[in-house]
Amino acid sequence: MKDWWIYQGEGTPDTRLDALAAKQPPWRDFDGTPDPDYRPPSGTGRAWERTVRRGTGYVPDEAEIDTVNTALYLRRPLLVTGKPGIGKSTLAYSIAVDLGLGPVLYWPITSRSSLRDGLYRYDAISRLHDANLQQLQAGRTPAHDPAGAPASPETPAAPDRSIAPYLRLGPLGTALLPQDRPRVLLVDEIDKSDIDLPGDLLTVFEEGGFEIPELVRMAAREPRVRIGTDDDASDDANADVVIDCGRVQCRAFPVVILTSNNERDFPPPFLRRCIRLHVQPPSTDKLERIVRQRLRLPADLAPERQELLHDLIRAFDERRIDGDLATDQLLNAVQLRLSGAWSDERERDVFLGTVLQKLTGPTAP
Repeated sequence: MKDWWIYQGEGTPDTRLDALAAKQPPWRDFDGTPDPDYRPPSGTGRAWERTVRRGTGYVPDEAEIDTVNTALYLRRPLLVTGKPGIGKSTLAYSIAVDLGLGPVLYWPITSRSSLRDGLYRYDAISRLHDANLQQLQAGRTPAHDPAGAPASPETPAAPDRSIAPYLRLGPLGTALLPQDRPRVLLVDEIDKSDIDLPGDLLTVFEEGGFEIPELVRMAAREPRVRIGTDDDASDDANADVVIDCGRVQCRAFPVVILTSNNERDFPPPFLRRCIRLHVQPPSTDKLERIVRQRLRLPADLAPERQELLHDLIRAFDERRIDGDLATDQLLNAVQLRLSGAWSDERERDVFLGTVLQKLTGPTAP
């Protein structure tokens, strides 16, 4: 444990976060004003329980801890690369649990993902439908534009009706809300995105904020609007937040974890704004620590169960020499054997071939 560590450092989460706040880089100083009535989820509720389940068993190496803390100090996104199934996404949950930062905000990326998907969602179709329904109930003709054509979702049918119920912040937008404590945002598999998304993220990462055009246009008439967030309102949270003049500006820059399976290259301007971490396949010793933590095995494991554990780790090591395996495959194998499944030694090879199927390599299915 190093004295400058925040993640995995010494002291309570609050003490470490206070120390981090005191070391704000002058070029990453953000001045968003928190909404006093907004209360993000705390250390209770289903979302937090899911975060704890995933993050508690993560076993970081010293190099990983150093890199995570570097990103924390510099208020920069952390780009985590490595083979599939190696635990890249779990790192985000580990950070949230270790620092008590609440449930992880999750943004899974596909080839159709756009920047707006992460920032906010505007359900213009529902707004138009509700406006027309109101007019029908009042005995009026459904909304049309001056030319006589039906109003489009981009042409509000009822100007006097607030658009707030039809707006909701996405995971990135919620992470950028002004708070004294940062939220953890996991942008998963960004290498699957459209080629433009990494570049589109640059301005948001630099400024720590963004505008919602639909709210900016109506700011003169309705400067303060309360809208929903990406948090689950059923948890211990007040999931609605006030947006002033259509602008969201962070106060504490979020802990942004971007994962990549190395399926594509990223432009240099994007890489320059990230701290990069390449996660190596876990060593034999680390595999045992991962299994023990994830499956909550006691330190004084019975000798026969200890030998079973070592045997499966050896088999995992041997099989991943000529093909990739994911760590959760080993967890599956150990869980099955400790539960009494596949106990016939004559079926050992069939068992290993069933549970430890190689993901890549000449013998992969």
